[in-house]
Amino acid sequence: MISLSEQAYEHLKNMIVHNKLNYGEIYSETKLAKEIGISRTPFRDAIHHLVQEGYIDIIPSKGFQLHQLTKQDVIETFQVRSALECFCTVEIAKDYQSERSKTVFENLSFCLEKMREIMNSSRSIEDFCKYDFQFHTEIIDYLENNQFTTVYGGFLYRMKRLAALSLSHERRMEEACKEHQAILDTMRSGNTKNIYEITMTHMDIPKWSNLADL
Repeated sequence: MISLSEQAYEHLKNMIVHNKLNYGEIYSETKLAKEIGISRTPFRDAIHHLVQEGYIDIIPSKGFQLHQLTKQDVIETFQVRSALECFCTVEIAKDYQSERSKTVFENLSFCLEKMREIMNSSRSIEDFCKYDFQFHTEIIDYLENNQFTTVYGGFLYRMKRLAALSLSHERRMEEACKEHQAILDTMRSGNTKNIYEITMTHMDIPKWSNLADL
């Protein structure tokens, strides 16, 4: 059975993800806890969990507010993401002839196909991001390393916010599709010599765009 603090965490996270809370506004823990029918102690546990994941900031004696991304957030997020994803793409490239890798390549191709469909039709950033991050999550999950998955998941909210910012730039969807294709092709060919650099390029381009935006 899911605990009260987990219920509060999921409820509050959904409010944030679905834009039910506003930036710059300070929210009362007591008031929100009462609104969702959960006592303050488990609600406070949820608050601290969301602080750790970069969703919110606590305002002492007042409540909490949504976290505004800083340049340091951008740098740290891309450092963590680059370290994990570059390592994983190298390992997949080493294993390119295995049945597991072939399955992953099929899944990545499907994600890329969906991204191109969206790019050529609605150009919905939200829909594009869905398959973009499915692509990257497939790469992370390949190693079946629970620590990698946990760390990556902790940065996912920031990653998605930064991706939405970069994808709002003209032709970024087209560039992103080309970069994803290059990563897939290089892993699929077993090219361990170049895969690290190609993956890093995909990390660096939106990073500099995000830093310029902030």
